[in-house]
Amino acid sequence: MTIEVNVPSFPESVADGTLVTWHKQVGDVVEAEEILADVETDKVVFEVPAPSDGIIESILIKEGATVLSGEILATLGEVEAGTAHKPAPAIVEQRSAVATEVSTDEADAFITPAARKMIEEKSLDAKQIQGTGKGGSILKEDVIKHLENSSQKAPPAAASVDIDQVSGERLEKRVPMTRLRKRIAERLLESQSNAAILTTFNEVNMQPVMELRAKYKEAFEKKHGTRLGFMSFFVKAVCEALKRFPEVNASIDGDDIVYHGYFDIGIAVGSPRGLVVPILRDADQMSLAEIEATIRDFGARAQAGKLSIEEMTGGTFSVTNGGVFGSLMSTPIINPPQSGILGMHKIQERPMAENGQVVIRPMMYLAHSYDHRIVDGRGAVLFLVAIKELLEDPARILLDL
Repeated sequence: MTIEVNVPSFPESVADGTLVTWHKQVGDVVEAEEILADVETDKVVFEVPAPSDGIIESILIKEGATVLSGEILATLGEVEAGTAHKPAPAIVEQRSAVATEVSTDEADAFITPAARKMIEEKSLDAKQIQGTGKGGSILKEDVIKHLENSSQKAPPAAASVDIDQVSGERLEKRVPMTRLRKRIAERLLESQSNAAILTTFNEVNMQPVMELRAKYKEAFEKKHGTRLGFMSFFVKAVCEALKRFPEVNASIDGDDIVYHGYFDIGIAVGSPRGLVVPILRDADQMSLAEIEATIRDFGARAQAGKLSIEEMTGGTFSVTNGGVFGSLMSTPIINPPQSGILGMHKIQERPMAENGQVVIRPMMYLAHSYDHRIVDGRGAVLFLVAIKELLEDPARILLDL
């Protein structure tokens, strides 16, 4: 019996996709739910799992081709009795190599197909990953945790395009833009063309937040199981400021201004495919611990390409942190149809005048880009001042003052 392998069902907002990678070849024996291919859309990457155990009889669509929802990608045939769960030779070799790398004393340990795919894509060393599966097997969740821990210890590497270096030659390499990159370009142009964007700046003394964080970070992590970062303070401050200046939390729909009675905050997150902005729904109702845990989860799943379209749809205001890359100041671009975005930057010690004395303080420049069509300069400036005041006296955030 022949079984069809189909493109996953796309949401209504997604017209088509690009088949970017085949992970299996004709003749490979596969297990049900094993990932066969990846289909990239302008928002997320969909994994194509095997609908059942079987052997790949034919591959109908080549890498790089445009595909539609439900289109047939390949066909599976039945395998001989007793071989349905036997991996193909290539898989046997990979698992054997993995068992050797992980531990010569754990010959039964291996990497699951989903985990192996992530390890290969991220060029990771399997020996550095702690397996929690049966017999020390490395699961997909172990790889995600390893990526999350690694991102905390090292600064993000700059994206690059491989170009062979040959002395005396001026080489170029032309590569097609990914669907996500093209969509990002379209939205940036849309934002600048359809909104009257202005940016106002201020600076905040981060010492109070840093002292509070240093005092309670160990107890916080012990109780809540997640680290206490700076972003949760900024999100809570943004929500409070938006309550005071509702026009910043509004959007334009035709000739109407829509004032949102909820606070869905987009958090800009870097991923191998480009910048994505998952949404913290009802962020004003979340605790600091919930905000931190959710953002860390977003970051890990963005690296693994596991964010869903629903998680990146909507939002009433956004926050982006260029400071993690060393940016001292920038003018962030609004994410339409939102009317505002807050840019965080690098914390840097600078001499400041306080009560007639020069003191050294950890300072951060803040940038608030806003749509001048519905947000006046006064409201934009006072909105940013409110954020500054809340961060410089963080007890106001906890006491709702």
